Amino acid sequence: MGIYENIASQKKQLAILIDPDKIKDDLRFKDLLKRINVLRPDYVFVGGSTVDKEDFTNCCQKLKSYLEIPLVIFPGAHNQVSSDVDGILFLSLLSGRNPDYLIGHQVQAAPVLKKTKLEIMPTAYLLIDGGKPSSVSYVSQTTPIPNDQITIAVNTAMAGEMMGNKLVFMDAGSGALDKVPSKMISEVKKNINVPLIIGGGVKTIKELDECYNSGANLVVIGNKIEQNEDFLLDLANYFSQKKESISAENT
Repeated sequence: MGIYENIASQKKQLAILIDPDKIKDDLRFKDLLKRINVLRPDYVFVGGSTVDKEDFTNCCQKLKSYLEIPLVIFPGAHNQVSSDVDGILFLSLLSGRNPDYLIGHQVQAAPVLKKTKLEIMPTAYLLIDGGKPSSVSYVSQTTPIPNDQITIAVNTAMAGEMMGNKLVFMDAGSGALDKVPSKMISEVKKNINVPLIIGGGVKTIKELDECYNSGANLVVIGNKIEQNEDFLLDLANYFSQKKESISAENT
């Protein structure tokens, strides 16, 4: 089963986001990878708003050598491409109006991606206000959708689907104070027929559960594990309990 088919399978999935710009200490990086192997998330996303090509390539190579988990690029720019991963979210930042992030970087990346065997997944990318300025909004020079403007988020997500995107990704941004509101998640999910990814501001198991219960197919966690790697163990316990609960229901 391909990455997209797996995301679309409706089960509650998890991706851990690695920003190469923030993981440069080798010992800490290896320790983090050991914990990720214990958790065994569905995917590891790799990318960042300011990471350069060399750091990105080195990070992808290390991830590939240590992990047997599908690796997916969550690109911040056109030069974040590597043949050492399995797929790429081909993002179009629809919540903003900066042409570089609507189509510019995509045009630059296309001839390089064409030569790879990566699974390319067209993705409508929506920035949602997470309570503080994010690196994505700063670098892209775009304004996130206010977190109380549910209709704007719904209409933007629907437009993204109608344009042919296979995924919708709503992101409160790295280090967000607040996650994407549950009401916004549920309303967007009701109005689209493609998988929904949620990222940014998820700092507790309770918030993770709220995202799933509101309709998220996949939740992405990054900044929290950079601050507290033990949170990976909390996540492992959470998913272990979920599996036990499902097994009990089926017996």
